[in-house]
Amino acid sequence: MNDLKNRKIIVTGASGGIGSSIIEKLSNCGAKVLASGTRIEKLEELKSKFNNVEILKFDISNFDKIEEFVENATSQLGGNLDCIINNAGITQDNLAIRMSIDEWKKVIDINLTSTFLLSKFSIKKMLKSKSGKIINITSVVGHTGNLGQANYTASKAGIIAMSKSLAIEYAKKNININCISPAFIQTAMTDKIDEKFKEIILSKIPSARLGTPEDIANAVLFLASDQSNYINGETIHVNGGMYMA
Repeated sequence: MNDLKNRKIIVTGASGGIGSSIIEKLSNCGAKVLASGTRIEKLEELKSKFNNVEILKFDISNFDKIEEFVENATSQLGGNLDCIINNAGITQDNLAIRMSIDEWKKVIDINLTSTFLLSKFSIKKMLKSKSGKIINITSVVGHTGNLGQANYTASKAGIIAMSKSLAIEYAKKNININCISPAFIQTAMTDKIDEKFKEIILSKIPSARLGTPEDIANAVLFLASDQSNYINGETIHVNGGMYMA
């Protein structure tokens, strides 16, 4: 079940809590994983924990280097690419009337444009092998909107719409493009949230708990496996019932 033996997979944003959990889950299921991120010490820690993990430091805001990154990452994996998980992203929150054009563009560029380019160049690799899977990590706020996050919500909603279009374009080529939409996940970032605000969040979640990075990793595992072969252009919501599509 969910055997990923010898599958070649790239994971961006691997140095964060969710990314690390994804790496662990995929590695334990036999995949050969290329972990990418901006914090080399975290990447080296992952490589030391798992024999089948390669690492490559890369900043996805370097648009003109993304094609080269995909080429180098695929080469490190042995020349083929079966799956990419686009997990990297940023926030720069502000109320709309105070949001600068730089704050808007930086979030849109890194979250949406980079995901498009990573998908584009990965698809080129997958067309050669006549199969592949792309998994884009979005967010519940891409569906609901959120105070002070016009840029972030637009970027995540854009990824969802883009993924549907890519799925339509490449389904006949045996390439699946899907999204996973987390809500509030227990990470080092959420650990810093004020307890009163955390209580407000929990009151909106029917499951009455925050999600865990493993909850996201389990959804990734499913979409990366053959069990999801007839699923395309969809979004899996991992939010404890906070938002129901």
